Amino acid sequence: MPMKKTIPAANPEAYIASLAGWRLDCVTTLRDTVKAAAKLEEVIKWSHLVYFSNGPVLLIRAEEERVLFGFWRGQLLRAIEPRLKPGGKYEMATLELRASDTITPTTIRKLVKAAVKLNQDLGDPTDI
Repeated sequence: MPMKKTIPAANPEAYIASLAGWRLDCVTTLRDTVKAAAKLEEVIKWSHLVYFSNGPVLLIRAEEERVLFGFWRGQLLRAIEPRLKPGGKYEMATLELRASDTITPTTIRKLVKAAVKLNQDLGDPTDI
């Protein structure tokens, strides 16, 4: 099913304001926990939330039926969260969350801290 063309949100607050229901709850929980876990730069890039620390670290993307929680080096984080599915360029892996799915704040914090540390240790994942 093709993705609808939407105008990107002007900023992260506008992105959050465009959501409703379980997707709003899910994205708000992810975003708040991510921001509390590490010092990251939060921007709208590719029409969703992207977080940077020495290069891109992670993304949060709300879609019609799911919310994606993805990591540029996610394939190296599967010991923390085995539901991360490899895909895309770099060492990307993404967790697909639907209305009935959960992820604990503890797991979110572990993923974020480990992902930030990987970028500190290995450099920007897009510098290949």
